[in-house]
Amino acid sequence: MLPSWLVSGEPTAEFYTDERVYITELLNAEQSPQASLALARVAPGITTQLHALRGVTETYIIREGMGVVEVDHVAQSVQAGDKVLIAAGLAQRITNTGAGDLTFYCLCLPRFTLACYLNLEDE
Repeated sequence: MLPSWLVSGEPTAEFYTDERVYITELLNAEQSPQASLALARVAPGITTQLHALRGVTETYIIREGMGVVEVDHVAQSVQAGDKVLIAAGLAQRITNTGAGDLTFYCLCLPRFTLACYLNLEDE
């Protein structure tokens, strides 16, 4: 029997979402309701879906590439090393403006679930 503090398992495979982003979930488990962590990858020229997360704060930590992030209708250029702090409920999206992939970590507090995702492009 595994200890309660260990979440075992194989790494998840990267998957494509309706948000127009590739996601690899690094941690998203019921055993960790306080946080989840994913690696996001946006292809060149792509803008992710305008959305908000209900009750969840999100931090982007840009790993590689460059882009323009929009939070609460304010746009800002970002590059490797930048951190984007997004309060719960704010509209957000990111555009890859570079020639290569834009990759970034997505840290969600508390844990991301599909129930918190609000698509703002359909409104």
